[in-house]
Amino acid sequence: MRLAGKTAIVTGGASGFGVGIVRKFLVEGARVAVADINGDAAGKTAAEVGENATAFTVNVADGESVKRFASETISAFGKIDIIVNNAGVTHLPTPLEDVTEADFDRVLAVNTKSIYLMGREFVPHMKQNKAGTILNVASTGGLSPRPHLNWYNASKGWVITATKAMAVELAPFGLRVNALCPVAGETPLLKSFMGEDTPEMRTKFLSTIPLGRFSTPEDMGNSACFLCSDEASMLTGVAMEVDGGRCI
Repeated sequence: MRLAGKTAIVTGGASGFGVGIVRKFLVEGARVAVADINGDAAGKTAAEVGENATAFTVNVADGESVKRFASETISAFGKIDIIVNNAGVTHLPTPLEDVTEADFDRVLAVNTKSIYLMGREFVPHMKQNKAGTILNVASTGGLSPRPHLNWYNASKGWVITATKAMAVELAPFGLRVNALCPVAGETPLLKSFMGEDTPEMRTKFLSTIPLGRFSTPEDMGNSACFLCSDEASMLTGVAMEVDGGRCI
């Protein structure tokens, strides 16, 4: 029960890594806001994982939507202790000059602008409480980029730098900010990372991971729980690799 008495928000919480984080947080005693742009999926996930999960619909790339979401969650829970900025998208593997402007804008809006918007709405609340933990989901792509995922890689590099900048600025207020850097996992984005989901492509992708497997939602849940718990009270500005050795 490492998160007993805590209230957490997990964006992109209706699928993939987000579900793994939601499940782990609930097991460890937290109340969890399952936040997703797909409200029906968020509701289904919340109903499946337990009574301490509540579904919210939010577009984390839209300022008005995030503002409304912040008001709803603070009203519902009273205090927000943990924010996991997990929502993310990618473009298909493509030469950098061929990525469409629309795809570029979408990747930057969901992967980077969302962290700014969530910070704008929730950091004042956490400062007032003189406590809080923010966890941003980056990627090994932000540390060791793969070809043809150029602008996705760049967006996750931004997340890592933003995490460190936030950590330095918010430490005097009692807030910690860290990041997780997973390798690709068994999530809806896997096919987009690989371009095509075939046995041959999986074998090629896995050959770059020393432990020989993808990240799982459970891996992410366990790592997120540690960084958001009091056990990690001396850790801030960390970009933890959850990658089976891919970045070595």
